[in-house]
Amino acid sequence: AIGMTHTHFIDCCGLTSDNQHFTTARDVSIMSRELITKYPKIFDYTKIWMEDITHTTKQGTKKFTLSSTNKLLKQYQWTTGLKTGSTSVAKYCLSATAKKDNIELIAVIMGAPEPKIRFLEARKMLDYGFATAKIYEDTDTNSFKPIKVAKGKKDYVDVFVKDNYKYLDVSGMDFSKIEKKVSFSENIQAPIEIETKVGKITYLYGGKEIGYVDILAKDMVEKANFVDYIKKIGVQFLII
Repeated sequence: AIGMTHTHFIDCCGLTSDNQHFTTARDVSIMSRELITKYPKIFDYTKIWMEDITHTTKQGTKKFTLSSTNKLLKQYQWTTGLKTGSTSVAKYCLSATAKKDNIELIAVIMGAPEPKIRFLEARKMLDYGFATAKIYEDTDTNSFKPIKVAKGKKDYVDVFVKDNYKYLDVSGMDFSKIEKKVSFSENIQAPIEIETKVGKITYLYGGKEIGYVDILAKDMVEKANFVDYIKKIGVQFLII
């Protein structure tokens, strides 16, 4: 299985021999994605090939060296982790993560008859993924003018997009043909909280929607009271 990225972790990737518990490559890829997405600091450890450890007990201090069981760290330059595992029934398994050109992949190997085969097969899958996958990212999403607000202490509010839109393609899309449609909610009224949704950017390819991002209010706008309306009338009178 191959999956895209995103604490307790299993010791093996497959079938355990004691209680006959089963899992799948998809299950392991989902767990791996959750781990690296929610706890990216894990990479500080899974990228380590060799580390000197100092073990202190009542009998004294002893130093020894630990090396990773993930041979991809030495064999594949884009490797970032993640976990090897094996049992007598599950054979040799691996959840391998790698990052190249801002694309992160997860390759899961299960049931390899020999340790080296899991690494060889993972490299093939990752090479295929990097050769096939492309990411479209719209970085031009924060050039909006302030939008009109009704019944507010302020007549306008600045807006922004929190995260750039990204789209993963493995089918050979022509990104230059992606269309972008901006739309705002009708009759936007106060009160408005920070990050209230006021619109969205929709992305289309071949006339079909492939995704969207929300346009949010950057500031809070309180509802106008009687005094605020009097002030606005006064300002308009002075302008006239």
